[in-house]
Amino acid sequence: MITVNNLSFSYTKKPFIKNMSFSVSKGEIFGFLGPSGAGKSTLQKILLGMLPTYQGSAIVNGVECSKCTNSFYEDIGVDFEFSTMYEKLSAKENLQFFSSLYKNTPRQIDELLHMVGLENDADKRVSSYSKGMKSRLNFIKALLHDPKLIFLDEPTSGLDPTNSRLMKDIILSERDKGKTILLTTHNMQDATELCDRVAFIVDGEILALDSPHNLIMSKGATKVTYTWIEDTEHTASCSLENISSDKTLKGLITENRLQSIHSSEPTLNDIFIDITGRTLL
Repeated sequence: MITVNNLSFSYTKKPFIKNMSFSVSKGEIFGFLGPSGAGKSTLQKILLGMLPTYQGSAIVNGVECSKCTNSFYEDIGVDFEFSTMYEKLSAKENLQFFSSLYKNTPRQIDELLHMVGLENDADKRVSSYSKGMKSRLNFIKALLHDPKLIFLDEPTSGLDPTNSRLMKDIILSERDKGKTILLTTHNMQDATELCDRVAFIVDGEILALDSPHNLIMSKGATKVTYTWIEDTEHTASCSLENISSDKTLKGLITENRLQSIHSSEPTLNDIFIDITGRTLL
């Protein structure tokens, strides 16, 4: 669905996107992770045909992005972090207007509103909506024309846990229908849970690209930590794969002297910091 080769871009004489190459398959959720200013938004704009003066190649749905025409956008849905709705119109009026801009047969507006729990607020002006309601409305706007490729920017931002879970379930459902989804987020839990693969982007370069599971496992196996009392409390750790050879742990189990035991593994955030030396903030 997306093929990027030796992509470079600059706003000035100094390179901003540097020799970037990657591909995204049909039906894949691909995540861009990186701190502010890393190049994620610029990369999205290139892939959306908004910045045509790049070097290299960026092909989306068979079209070179620098040469895209209006028909290019018939198969692309975009959900930016901030609402693009008309505040004085109702939610339903907004969706009716935006659906009229596409040639594709629109999805049922009432069904989309119900999907994100806004069916009872369909006739309210968007100006009366909370941030979370606007976020959900903006999300279904990206689905209106049933696009093949969906760009999502922080889709769970501002949502409570219940609606965040609802949104993630819908994203996974769209992927299962064969949609390709590009996700930009600072939320490592969302990336771990949703993305088939992620790219760590720092200073306009991809520093790592793999599935969240592979990235986590490549940098550290699961660790087992246990405690016991011997005059004072003691704590020790070993890797899960070496647990059978840990004589101290075996002795404590035999003597029934363990106070606690738990396993843990690195998070995607730990791996990001380890590889890039940066945080997402």
